[in-house]
Amino acid sequence: MEILTSKQMVALAKQDIQEVDVNKANEMIKDSKTLIVDVREPGEFAEGHIAGAVNVPRGVLEFKLDPENSKELEHLQKKDLPMLVYCRSGSRSALAVQSIQKLGYSLAVSMIGGMEQWSKDGLPATCK
Repeated sequence: MEILTSKQMVALAKQDIQEVDVNKANEMIKDSKTLIVDVREPGEFAEGHIAGAVNVPRGVLEFKLDPENSKELEHLQKKDLPMLVYCRSGSRSALAVQSIQKLGYSLAVSMIGGMEQWSKDGLPATCK
């Protein structure tokens, strides 16, 4: 088995997934059908997130999206809806989308630059 660095893993994941910039992400969230998933840790989420986002930390994502394991987030288990996934910088979300696709979510995308880019571009965040 080939040993990879975390940067290499992210780069490989990005080859397999679709990414969108923050402007496209902002357009996506205007559609009420878009599922918005923040894969950061709860403390990061509490500091500010995109309005309407659901916090599902990367470490439990696959379990929370699998209907056999979780009834808690049933609304996120709709595999035919667009899903915007983001994190702090875009690395965890790339890995997350790669896994999400393996669960059958063909419309999941990762936001390039994550919340860092979102904030840098002056887009709104909430702590609610």
